[in-house]
Amino acid sequence: MNHLFSLREVSVLDINKILDKAESYKNKRKFEELNGKKVVNLFFEPSTRTHYSFISAEKNLGMKVTNFNPQASSLKKGESLYDTIKTFESIGFDAMIIRHPQNNYFEPLRGIKVPILNGGDGTGNHPTQSLLDLMTIREEFGKFEGLKCTIVGDIRHSRVAHTNIEIMKRLGMKVYISGPKEFDDGSGEYIDMDTAIKDMDVIMLLRVQYERHGYEIQLSKEDYLKNYGLTMDKVNKMKDHAIILHPAPFNRKTEIDDDVVECEKSRIFKQMTNGVFVRMAVLERAFE
Repeated sequence: MNHLFSLREVSVLDINKILDKAESYKNKRKFEELNGKKVVNLFFEPSTRTHYSFISAEKNLGMKVTNFNPQASSLKKGESLYDTIKTFESIGFDAMIIRHPQNNYFEPLRGIKVPILNGGDGTGNHPTQSLLDLMTIREEFGKFEGLKCTIVGDIRHSRVAHTNIEIMKRLGMKVYISGPKEFDDGSGEYIDMDTAIKDMDVIMLLRVQYERHGYEIQLSKEDYLKNYGLTMDKVNKMKDHAIILHPAPFNRKTEIDDDVVECEKSRIFKQMTNGVFVRMAVLERAFE
């Protein structure tokens, strides 16, 4: 049994094994390796890509899928997260996917006897998103060592950024951050947007997470797009082989212009496709 809470707890060797397995799934047509196992998805925050790609992955593997509704549960009666999770373990579920707004919500759950996969915690970790980003990069370049990536935007509030900065460095990539200074939390080396556009192999954009802010961003959407967003004028200055990533959802005409979303360099929807196969791989790993 293998929990997946944070990529900090996964070796580089195991990261590559997960990506190898995900790529093998991508090239297959029939799966059902986990036929009959029962999984419950517990999402305490809104989600489209992570939640529904997990459902797709689970059904591809032949699992029996249940989706938990926090609004119609005993949480409304004061039940703790631990007791909710312990209940699902006790009534016979074989695995759980959890997204929760609290950073490191999983610490009290380490003793749970069925595998838990982290679908995102607060502003801390998002392991499967990072894995699908890595899969997309490795498919493109065939390696990680020496590649340069700048993550642009709301670093402070982004679990995607915090996860990717750590694992990309461990894999030998050079990682930088850019964007409005109020979003710089010291997680990485800051460079200006013009330098990032011209020098990077990978530009990863982040959504401005208005719902997490305790303050209003000072820039208008128009000014954000002009100064820190990606427009076709900027795309045309990128290296020929460079690619654009975004974990989505994206704010069109804020961090990305309409015509960039599906431009030649964009791999945004390929990331979503890869997310299903990555989540299949980590589900299988959970039962090793």
